[in-house]
Amino acid sequence: MNNHKLEELRCEKNLLKKDVAKYLGVVESVYSEWENNKLSIPTKRIYELAEFYEVNVDYLVGVTNKKEHIKKNCDIDISTVSLRLKEVRHYLKLSMRALAKKFNTTSSAISNYENEKFLILSTFLIELSKYSNYSIDYMLGRSNKKFID
Repeated sequence: MNNHKLEELRCEKNLLKKDVAKYLGVVESVYSEWENNKLSIPTKRIYELAEFYEVNVDYLVGVTNKKEHIKKNCDIDISTVSLRLKEVRHYLKLSMRALAKKFNTTSSAISNYENEKFLILSTFLIELSKYSNYSIDYMLGRSNKKFID
């Protein structure tokens, strides 16, 4: 993940790391590790950061350099994420097993994502977006624009 965007967006708003950490309800050291790319940011937190900064997730995580203003004013909906993951998998014409193999995970993990048991991992989501060209914002239900420009 391209976390220099986090620092850039934080500085644009004249915020300290502790301010963003407080907003997210995490300790400053954890937020600092996210910003310094030492720790993977959970999908829920990526969503919250995108909402906070009112930007597209695709920009926030460095999948695109095109910054768009998006503000959904709601929490992540796991059922939308689940449905859109299935859509992406069908678009790629891959079974759960084939998708899992391609991304070095298990078919049970894919099944858990698609059956709303767990929210998709951010690292998997980012790699899937890069591979499929599907927008992360679309997959997370923040936008109806399917593909990255």
